[in-house]
Amino acid sequence: MLKRLSSVVLALSLGVATAPPVLADEGMWTFDAFPIQAANQATGARIDQAWLDRVQQGAVRLRGCSASVVSDQGLVVTNHHCVVSCVQALSDAQHDFVRDGFMSATREEERRCPGQTAEILTRITDVTERVQNAGAGLTGADFVRARAAEIQAIQTAACNGDPKRTCQVVTLFRGGRFSLYEYAKYEDVRLVFAPEFQAAFFGGDPDNFNFPRYALDVGFLRLYDDGKVVSTPQHLTWNPAAPRDGEATFIPGNPGSTQRLLTVAQMERLRDQTNPTTLIHTSELRGRLLQYAMRDDEAHRVSVDPIFSVENGFKVYDGQQGALVDPVFFGAREQAETDLRAAISADAALAERTGDPWGEIAASESKARSLYLPYRQLEQVAGQRSALYGFARDIVRMAKERAKPVEQRRAGYTDADLAALGRRLATAAPVETDLEQIYLAFWLSKTREYLTVDDARVRALLGRESPEALAQRLVEGSKLGDAAFRAQALTMTPEQLVASGDPLLAFVIANDDQAQAVRNQWEAEVAGPTDRAAQRIAQARFALYGDALYPDATFSLRLSYGRVSGWQENGQTVGPFTRLGGLYDRATGSAPFNAPARFLAAQERVAKDTVYDFTTTNDIIGGNSGSPVLNAKAEVIGLAFDGNIHSLAGSFGYDSEKNRTIVVSAAAVTEALRTIYPSPALLRELGVRR
Repeated sequence: MLKRLSSVVLALSLGVATAPPVLADEGMWTFDAFPIQAANQATGARIDQAWLDRVQQGAVRLRGCSASVVSDQGLVVTNHHCVVSCVQALSDAQHDFVRDGFMSATREEERRCPGQTAEILTRITDVTERVQNAGAGLTGADFVRARAAEIQAIQTAACNGDPKRTCQVVTLFRGGRFSLYEYAKYEDVRLVFAPEFQAAFFGGDPDNFNFPRYALDVGFLRLYDDGKVVSTPQHLTWNPAAPRDGEATFIPGNPGSTQRLLTVAQMERLRDQTNPTTLIHTSELRGRLLQYAMRDDEAHRVSVDPIFSVENGFKVYDGQQGALVDPVFFGAREQAETDLRAAISADAALAERTGDPWGEIAASESKARSLYLPYRQLEQVAGQRSALYGFARDIVRMAKERAKPVEQRRAGYTDADLAALGRRLATAAPVETDLEQIYLAFWLSKTREYLTVDDARVRALLGRESPEALAQRLVEGSKLGDAAFRAQALTMTPEQLVASGDPLLAFVIANDDQAQAVRNQWEAEVAGPTDRAAQRIAQARFALYGDALYPDATFSLRLSYGRVSGWQENGQTVGPFTRLGGLYDRATGSAPFNAPARFLAAQERVAKDTVYDFTTTNDIIGGNSGSPVLNAKAEVIGLAFDGNIHSLAGSFGYDSEKNRTIVVSAAAVTEALRTIYPSPALLRELGVRR
């Protein structure tokens, strides 16, 4: 069961006026505002700006995950669950690399991961004044679009259409700050090594977000550019030595999203509407996928990764909901907000500048409750997980925006965006048509359920067809699974797309206006007012506390600090380490606790006392998966792949007594590459000589 967060820690994380803003080990800090002195004092390390620069150069952002460069030949290490979609895409009925693992003996055997990109941060520039000035004096949708247009202009000018760079303006502190992040981008990312799924996810869903763990959650990739291996002299160093209890740890990575700066009104709607809807939705989809997976061996093969993803998501939302319904937790959030507002009121000038943003957000949340289901179903989760639907909507919206003068287009539809979309469509992973039908039918059926049969938008979606029949017709008739057709469609006008005869393109064109109308209403009545108000709350925090704050996670590069440590659970000590030999003791022979065949074959040779997985106090969240765990010398001693059950509430706050990051050790990976999956060339590249 999810434990409540310490009310003291929650108050600190919210910046209560009577206390310092944060505690030791708390925070996912940006690299341009990392508290070096506080981190050194808390960990006993002696890092400096040169240390930070070196780590930044070795940190990598993948799609949805984090990673690091660990050799001068573009070798990248991350988690297996960050590459399993690639492994799945490279597999077929005759070569099931998810089940059997993937090991390349030569560079020629390394295979490109469809759709994967790798980005390395090169520069951070503050652009707050430009973005905030763009929205000054505006409200609602005009405010949203003016800021988006300025952000687009900043990004376009910075990258100037260079396909080998990414320029992204990152919103920090809910609009209190804006920073331009510039990255070197690599679109040719190839798979080098991945163990069997069962080795990476031993213990399955029962062990997920729990400890002790016995998971070899690791995968290796390599960066290529123009068909050649990328030279990466600025890389991190692999250290196969076992971690020590109490050792300082640093985790650079790209945490996806936290919600620690939300107001109470926003959290109430999360608790009462958003999370319950998502949990029901996810649970039902899981059931459909599990039922499909039992159909035959091929259905089981293609559904392994989707089921893993859905089950993981369900557990995350369930853990978050457990925190939100905890009266002690929620009471602490309410008190923290009361204290912050009191601190602002005590300064007459600050109170006048700030106004009542909490009241404005509460009013927006009231409107959001009535708009949420149409916005969710028609825009936010439209198509569910269907890749084909995503292709169709991207192509249709690009065609519609391209027909407008450049100055009238929405943000995200420049010529550079068109070129980037073309590259993504050309390298997308293969499509599984059975899963596509499941996703579309589920989305259509839930839209009918939530909006009701008599809603005009539902009638426009379904016509006289059932969700299942419509999904089957759209998927079986679409040519969007063919990369050549996608490239051709991207050059068409909306009229030509309709004339192409592709039923899915025609379906999206027929229904996109109503989806965009819901989006426009959401921006005008919810997003715009909320963003304007949140900006003023952030400015008030800065006035009270200065820069000694960290922003919510935004899937941009951050750094956390901590130490190797277990925790106390119901009066019992949970130690920070598991050992390789423990896997054999935990194995039952039945899924999900069946030991992989290669582990069983190496049982007599493996060094069973090797530290397998371990826990640290680092503050992380989803998106940090694959992040390197560094010692004080910036050496890689492990890879973050999970958190304990208490960390699920980390979206809203950090508890240093309970929250723990779960790490697969570099020592265990090294022993596996030496004994279980003999890979001498890979070990040499990692600098392991014995």
